[in-house]
Amino acid sequence: MPEREKLVLAYSGGLDTSVAIRWLTEQGYRVVALTIDLGEKKDLDAIQQRALRTGAVAAYVVDGRVPFLRDFVWPSLQAGALYEREYPMATALGRPLIAAMLVQIARREGATAIAHGCTGKGNDQVRFDVTTGALAPDLKVVAPVRDWGMNREDELEYARRHGIEVPATVESPYSVDENLWGRSIEAGILEDPWEEPPADVYEWTRDPERCPARPLTLEIRFEQGLPVGVDGRPLPAVELVEELNRVGGAHGVGRIDHLENRLIGIKSREVYEAPAAVLLLLAHQALEDITLTKEVARFKERVAAEWAELVYDGLWFSPLREALYAFVAQTQRHVSGEVRLKLYRGHAWVVGRKAPEQLYRTELATYGRGDQFDQRAAAGFIKLFGMGVRTAAEVQGRLSSLDLERLLPPDVKRLTP
Repeated sequence: MPEREKLVLAYSGGLDTSVAIRWLTEQGYRVVALTIDLGEKKDLDAIQQRALRTGAVAAYVVDGRVPFLRDFVWPSLQAGALYEREYPMATALGRPLIAAMLVQIARREGATAIAHGCTGKGNDQVRFDVTTGALAPDLKVVAPVRDWGMNREDELEYARRHGIEVPATVESPYSVDENLWGRSIEAGILEDPWEEPPADVYEWTRDPERCPARPLTLEIRFEQGLPVGVDGRPLPAVELVEELNRVGGAHGVGRIDHLENRLIGIKSREVYEAPAAVLLLLAHQALEDITLTKEVARFKERVAAEWAELVYDGLWFSPLREALYAFVAQTQRHVSGEVRLKLYRGHAWVVGRKAPEQLYRTELATYGRGDQFDQRAAAGFIKLFGMGVRTAAEVQGRLSSLDLERLLPPDVKRLTP
């Protein structure tokens, strides 16, 4: 009798993926469970043992926090990427790493397929499926939740009937995903975009009305576009993000209420908590403002928007995203320095920035003593700059359709000596 195919499942330890182990086994697979820690603060040992008790033939637990920040979050921070100008893409950045590790374990185990617990309505299914196709087009992708047609009640009954251990947790009305870079919340009352998110939605951020009465000043140091320290203290990546999540959250910073466009065409209301992401993106932009030329900065805005679209749509491992990073990396060579932020009751803003290779020069910008700008040179520059407009007006007549007479009130006051 031929040996059954082996499959690697992204295993969270929750209801969906616990039921999936038994369901996939019934479909003829030997299931290997893979649990990856991206900063969710779960009991990983308990999850690993639960996978084996549920029927997995092997169970892996991997600490993915460092590669998550180093290989996915930091490049996106350097790019300045925000999906639809608001979402730091915490979940979207985690999925290609999980998919890549699924592929890696599948190769190690000699598996022919990988599996995930995504539904057919969300973006994550695309991210898993496309990433797998990019890295290992020979592997099959199985999506039990998308295929089996069970609702939550059906899953609970299936678990009871087959003796599957279900984590004893208080059921939440929300669907939550979290990692080091942020926490995303949807469903429940949040499905009504008119309703204000209730207090129980938030776990990482304090209500701004209950935050400290005095603002906090915070300094973040960067080297070549990457954060390396807070308030003069060098910090490794994981500790730095955890510290900024703690401090930012204590001051109510990082709440995002976003009505976003999913890849599959649905508009979705999502609430995010991302204190570290909000602070780091704000500080990084301030440092770029003082170190990048105008032309590079403006073009980089277009790159950031394209980068965010690619990542959100599951195209991290794509030729275009790889090519864009070559540009991004080039822009970050001089983005080193410090940024001072002020945090106060849900808000954060820049109050200072400095860099060894900053393009801001006081002797050119000042209107006081020490001014080295040759103001007399401006007249010739302006004449050349406006030559095209002036020529067109002389040859073709007035260029504006605006009725200039309407601009001046008829009762304008006129005085004579």
